[in-house]
Amino acid sequence: MLAKIGFASLDEMVAASVPASIRSKKALDLPEPLSEYEMLAELRTIAGKNTVARSFIGQGYHGTITPPVILRNILENPGWYTAYTPYQAEISQGRLEALLNFQTMICDLTALDIANASLLDEGTAAAEAMGMCFAIRKNKPAQTIFVSSGCHPQTIEVVKTRAKPLGIVVEVAAEEAFKPDAKHFAILLQYPRTDGAVLDYSALVEAAHAVGAMAIVAADPLALTLLKPPGEFGADVAVGSTQRFGVPMGFGGPHAAYFATRDAFKRHMPGRLIGVSHDAAGNPAYRLSLQTREQHIRRDKATSNICTAQVLLAVIASMYAVYHGPEGLKQIARKVHAAAGAFATAVRAGGFAVLNGDVFDTVGVEFSTQDAAAAVLQKAVDAGFNLRAYAADRRAVLLVTFDETVSEDELAKLVALFTGREEPVSIGVGKLGVPDWAVRKSPFLTHPVFNKHHSEMEMMRYLKRLESKDLSLTTSMIPLGSCTMKLNAAAEMLPVTWPEFGGLHPFAPAGQAVGYAEMTSQLEQWLAEITGFAATSLQPNAGSQGEYAGLLAIHDYHASKGESHRNICLIPVSAHGTNPASAAMAGMKVVPVKCLEHGDIDPDDLRIKVEQHSANLSSLMITYPSTHGVFEEGIREICELIHQHGGQVYMDGANMNAQVGLTSPGEIGADVCHLNLHKTFCIPHGGGGPGVGPICVAAHLAPFLPKHGGASGPVSAAPFGSASICVIPWAYIRMMGAAGLTKATQLAILSANYIAKRLDPFYPVLYKGRQGLVAHECIIDVRQFEKVGAEDVAKRLMDYGFHAPTLSFPVPGTLMIEPTESETQEELDRLCDALIAIHAEIHEIESGAADPVNNLLKNAPHTAQSVISDAWDRPYSRERAAYPAKWLRAHKFWPAVARVDNVFGDRNLICSCPSVEEYA
Repeated sequence: MLAKIGFASLDEMVAASVPASIRSKKALDLPEPLSEYEMLAELRTIAGKNTVARSFIGQGYHGTITPPVILRNILENPGWYTAYTPYQAEISQGRLEALLNFQTMICDLTALDIANASLLDEGTAAAEAMGMCFAIRKNKPAQTIFVSSGCHPQTIEVVKTRAKPLGIVVEVAAEEAFKPDAKHFAILLQYPRTDGAVLDYSALVEAAHAVGAMAIVAADPLALTLLKPPGEFGADVAVGSTQRFGVPMGFGGPHAAYFATRDAFKRHMPGRLIGVSHDAAGNPAYRLSLQTREQHIRRDKATSNICTAQVLLAVIASMYAVYHGPEGLKQIARKVHAAAGAFATAVRAGGFAVLNGDVFDTVGVEFSTQDAAAAVLQKAVDAGFNLRAYAADRRAVLLVTFDETVSEDELAKLVALFTGREEPVSIGVGKLGVPDWAVRKSPFLTHPVFNKHHSEMEMMRYLKRLESKDLSLTTSMIPLGSCTMKLNAAAEMLPVTWPEFGGLHPFAPAGQAVGYAEMTSQLEQWLAEITGFAATSLQPNAGSQGEYAGLLAIHDYHASKGESHRNICLIPVSAHGTNPASAAMAGMKVVPVKCLEHGDIDPDDLRIKVEQHSANLSSLMITYPSTHGVFEEGIREICELIHQHGGQVYMDGANMNAQVGLTSPGEIGADVCHLNLHKTFCIPHGGGGPGVGPICVAAHLAPFLPKHGGASGPVSAAPFGSASICVIPWAYIRMMGAAGLTKATQLAILSANYIAKRLDPFYPVLYKGRQGLVAHECIIDVRQFEKVGAEDVAKRLMDYGFHAPTLSFPVPGTLMIEPTESETQEELDRLCDALIAIHAEIHEIESGAADPVNNLLKNAPHTAQSVISDAWDRPYSRERAAYPAKWLRAHKFWPAVARVDNVFGDRNLICSCPSVEEYA
């Protein structure tokens, strides 16, 4: 490969491609690498320092049982966890169907019209709901949201964080204190409340509507199988977490949140939305709809940042509902409710007062003094049980929340902690202990998909059927530029489901999470070292959240100096669409900066914009290497210019795969960067989530890192965000060491230049840096063809068994390829051979030898159904359609559907499972 691009060594290649002015002067200071076996042994020791107690804390996090058929076939299955976001619908039909199931499940449970395909956690979902209601409020002067003090405390904190840069006033009080006023644009309620109470909110919602305010309800989905759903008492938006639907607590994540609303607001709804369209043959086909591309189109006017999804976890939650069905879910809910009822009865008999009469799963036990409550709390910890201390109108209360894992033996021990007498306690499932108004009377999950896969055999076959429709890294390389689809090593994945990491509650006593503290502290230090910064926060649970948290840190830093007026964020026009969307969410005004023809930032335009906005300059958001895939020579000067005018430099870490061990954001001159641990540091994409997007900052920004109870407030519901999957990058760094990480970067750059060299004669490489080299990715130009476009090439690649590169970004009509260091030369050559063969097919069309409409590319991808059909009206052979390369004889991946009609899908929006008749 080096010979192909004209170098004798990796060091020689790096010297020619990476500017000397930014090269690191020393090696990374990281521990010596371990083998897989040694790493797992070391991590076992660390995990052993965690205490897996039985947590009855509640607060939105619950013990749950992941059915083994789902654990083995989804959570631990690379066929599901190594797939990419389903932008190429034809090879993502399995995930898309699973997500449509999720949306249908949420619509049914909440009794609302439309739901998205998941958000990050309940706190951020509530914040997104606030943002949507604020954006579409009819009474524009309204700036206040009423938030019930009965909401989970972490949700209130995240809402406050998100409200601050938007100028929203958050009014927190008990429900009875709400006095409807024209200043209110929304109310946020918890159902059931964090203290367990099941309240009738219908009058409160009606009062809010009377003054033009919208009603947001954060609801427990398991409770909604038994309780009247929010849509039936007037809620405009329902949000919540589906964690208790089979997803381990994982010390806070990752978990899939949900967001449902009324049809009237569908075009304002944040996040991703799965819709039903049809393919070229008229067959039903699923696809991403509406908002999917809006962040790249609307940029700073986007309603949200769509890179805020937890696809893999949403799939697990939806399959939990598929496996159990409506009756199974009700049975689980009744057991939980019955356990709460039995416990309440027993402690009352022991002489205690209970906080609320009508509850679903949470019982509050009142004490005469705080000391008495603290004594029982400690006694519970000593017995292996975690309870929750709760202040209720200055009364001393312990909350006990039950989940599906509770046993009668545990229940008896819990009662004994309060009463001093251990007696048998029966969980008898009887009549619901709530008033008639609260009882759910409407059906849900009536669709056949939720009523036919209840045996493990049927469930396994259904999951495998869906998996077979998706192209993942188990099939071939996924060469998406800026997305870094690299190896997710099995050794890195194994610890995720260890109970010591998967079984901890995020608000368990600190003494039970000593192993987590050690692991996360080490990871924070390593990431700070790699980025050249002083401190790290792991809290942001997606790259988009990392961007947002980084910009908030900059905002709060300026405010601390009395310069809160600094709100101008300069963003190159080539930037990821997430950048302007995040800046807008952080309350900043986006000013675009032009780029030169070869892809670099236009220094003249940058200087003009900097000087024009000097007094109000907040920051520059920049990606390095640039989004065009080159190392910009003048990056240091760019950073210095921003600093001279009082601004800060935010670096998007999407392209960190080209920096690790060779340079760093800190050495380049940046002040903060976020890292996509699901890119450079090997957390798998999971079909579009989970992700972790920590931020690393220079010392002066460290006080403004996101934190519960900190100066800047939290950006995620859990203190460490998606903590359980942080073991993956920990393991990756621990096994690679400084030399391994550096060589990985060198190989990533080599692979990209090898591909660029092979393809340049056929598809000109659009941007090149020093000595005609690219960084870790390259953009190939398809615009020279008159009759064929980049999308046609992308679809034809599916016939060769490949996922398309990044399509038409950052330049319309191009393909951006990032091969990563994980792929062999043989795999790189297969991709190049496929693209070169497609070039020959294009030449046939361009020269007139092939029909300009009815040809191999315009009809791609070719399904098995089309190839074996008796009707074949195409002027080329079936063999050329389906087997254009020799390697396909050994293994052929068949797209599940032909080319999907996107326009039809947006014009005829269907976002829940097709009707029973269509299903049949």
